[in-house]
Amino acid sequence: MCAARIWIKNPLAVFLPDNLDGRGGLVIEGSRISEILRLGQTPSESCDSVVDARNHVVLPGLINAHHHFYQTLTRAWLPVVNQPLFPWLKTLYPVWARLTPEALHLASQVAMAELLQSGCTTVSDHHYLFPAGMEQSLDVQVEVVQQLGMRALLTRGSMNLGEEQGGLPPQQTIQDADTILQDSLRLIKQYHQRHEGAQIQIGLAPCSPFSVTTDLMREIARQAEQHDVRLHTHLGETLDEEAFCQQTFGMRTVDYLEHVGWLSNRTWLAHGIHFNDDEIKRLGAAGTGICHCPVSNMRLASGICPTVDLEAAGAPVGLGVDGSASNDASNLMYEARQALYLQRLRYGAEQITPQRVLRWATAGSARLLGRADIGELAVGKQADLALFKLDELRFSGSHDPLSALILCGAERADKVMVGGEWRVSDGEIIGLDAAELMVKHRAAAKALIAGL
Repeated sequence: MCAARIWIKNPLAVFLPDNLDGRGGLVIEGSRISEILRLGQTPSESCDSVVDARNHVVLPGLINAHHHFYQTLTRAWLPVVNQPLFPWLKTLYPVWARLTPEALHLASQVAMAELLQSGCTTVSDHHYLFPAGMEQSLDVQVEVVQQLGMRALLTRGSMNLGEEQGGLPPQQTIQDADTILQDSLRLIKQYHQRHEGAQIQIGLAPCSPFSVTTDLMREIARQAEQHDVRLHTHLGETLDEEAFCQQTFGMRTVDYLEHVGWLSNRTWLAHGIHFNDDEIKRLGAAGTGICHCPVSNMRLASGICPTVDLEAAGAPVGLGVDGSASNDASNLMYEARQALYLQRLRYGAEQITPQRVLRWATAGSARLLGRADIGELAVGKQADLALFKLDELRFSGSHDPLSALILCGAERADKVMVGGEWRVSDGEIIGLDAAELMVKHRAAAKALIAGL
């Protein structure tokens, strides 16, 4: 049986690598892109269906390279609204320690649904909370990924350095190293897919230098190399973290990263703000990636990631929304707009263009996740697409469609395709009762706080 062929015909604009002409549209065959058509060109073979895209801007499916799904349950919680990272974490840890599998399922649905509606087709979540009863947390998230039809690299986070050992998290939120390593191996064997077009992959992600022991960091690095999976952690986010590393390990964060065997192209880091020039060169030489999370960095007053310097040194840069309690949103188009403006404060308008930011949100994030089959609209790549209309009042009077998406603030896709399958139509997620989900999710969020 032949794969179905879909012509996304004559889009208003299309974001292609190297400024190629794609004004005739794209042909999707099965799960892949089979043709990119110039203006006036038609498909080489007949198509089963045609989508008139004359009013749509077509992007590669956006890729969110760092998130904490469970935090949708603690958005805009008043006690932490005005706190920086360390006090913010210490206030929230006891709340998060009360997480249940049911609440995590709802939180993951909300986070992924919000991302999907923003044009995001691939997500990476960093789940590091495993209090009693939450041992199957990533299994819960796998179920949600399959339900919504997105792609995900789910990272098995970990914390084993509690308050009693000099770390930041309370004891009820940590696990012992053997449990962490055994469960990491289980998840890799059970879920990690290695083929092109993989829907679910697993990465290993000790939370941070202030919540994980040196020995565990080394063991996780060895495990990741043995089983060929990605490594992820928070690093260089705040000056408090830098001070912690100096006091606890006697070295700066990048020195520590190398000390535990993590300075490699297998690794990508969330935030990456507080690096000096030499550290940026070392990260670039190693090919270590950085996920820029602008809204979280502004929300917690952490600082500005040196994106352009990192890229110039050779470090891949992508985008992430971070946790919904340090961002209060899970919208990657909104994140891209904030990245544009925050980075212009550091590097000026000429270097930070809408096209550069869109590359961070697509091809850049794909590199962080170690994937070559997504992140660009090119023949042979997976058919992951986001189609946006410019028919709202906010776009009236705009002239360049691609720039308008960022500058005028597009936040919701009209259509989203993942692997050749439509997942969003007319702005709504196919098969999801969003109203019912919100009722259940709000109840779970209230219950989490009410039990304090």
